[in-house]
Amino acid sequence: MLILDRSADRIAVRVYPSPSPTAPAVVILPAMGVPAAYYRRFAEALHDAGLLVAVADLRGTGASTPPTSAGSAHGYAELVDDVAAVLHALAPQLTGRRRILLGHSLGGQLAVLHLALRPDTAVDALVLVAAGLPHWRNFRGTLRHGIRPFAHIMNATATIARFWPGWGFGGRQPRRVIRDWSHVVRTGHFPPINGTTPALESITRPVLAVSVDGDTLMPPPTVDDLCGRLTSAPVTRLHYDPSTSGAPMNHFTWVKAAAPLAARVASFAA
Repeated sequence: MLILDRSADRIAVRVYPSPSPTAPAVVILPAMGVPAAYYRRFAEALHDAGLLVAVADLRGTGASTPPTSAGSAHGYAELVDDVAAVLHALAPQLTGRRRILLGHSLGGQLAVLHLALRPDTAVDALVLVAAGLPHWRNFRGTLRHGIRPFAHIMNATATIARFWPGWGFGGRQPRRVIRDWSHVVRTGHFPPINGTTPALESITRPVLAVSVDGDTLMPPPTVDDLCGRLTSAPVTRLHYDPSTSGAPMNHFTWVKAAAPLAARVASFAA
C-alpha cells in the first residue's frame, strides 16, 4: 500500500500488481464515503483479467487519515489535485502502460475534472461507472422534487456543524465537499476549481460510460447528461443490467457482481 502525504491528510492507495510490465493499468477513484476496500472484488476481477489495478481512498475515507471531522477543509478542488498526486506516486509502476482512470460516482466526477483541468495528463482513457451529473432535473418522480431540498439541508447542516455527519447518504464529509456537491445538484454544473471553470468539451480521451440498472442515486439520465458535455471525446455508452451481471444491483452493489463489467473494462483498456 502506498501512503501519500497531502498537507494535513494522508491518502492510502491499494495496488494490485500485474506480472506483465506492459499490461494496461486501471486507477480506481471511489464514490463519496466508500472505502477502497469495498472495491476488492472488482479490483481482483480486473487483476485476474491481466491488468495492473490501483484503488485510492479519498481523503478522510477508508485507510486515508485523519478521518473527516469539523477540521477537514477540503472540497472538490483538493480532491481533484489528489488525482494528479496519486498518478504521480504511481508513475514508476505505470511506465510503459496504457493508463485508464476509472471513477465511480463522485470518483467519476473527479476523473472528468482532472482531465478537463489538466489536458496534458498522462491518462489514455476514462471509464465512468454510475457517474454523472446529479442535477435535480435529471431525476424523475419523488426524487426530482426531493433531491434539491435535501441538498439544501445537507449544505446547511454541514455549514452549521462544519461537516456532514453522514445521515443516510455519503458518509462523513467536509462542508466544502457537500457545498460543491450541492452546487451540482442545484445548477447542473461543476463549481469552479481553483477559480477555473472546467472545460469538459476539451476532453478528447476515449470514454466508456456505464450506467447501472436499479441505480436511483445516479440514474441513466445523469450519466447521459455528463456524456453530452464531453463533446470532443469518443464516448461508448453501456447500461449494466442483470442480464449481463447475473444479479440485481443498485448504485453500490454492482461491485459485488462486477466480473462481467471487469471483462468489458479490460476489453476497453486493450
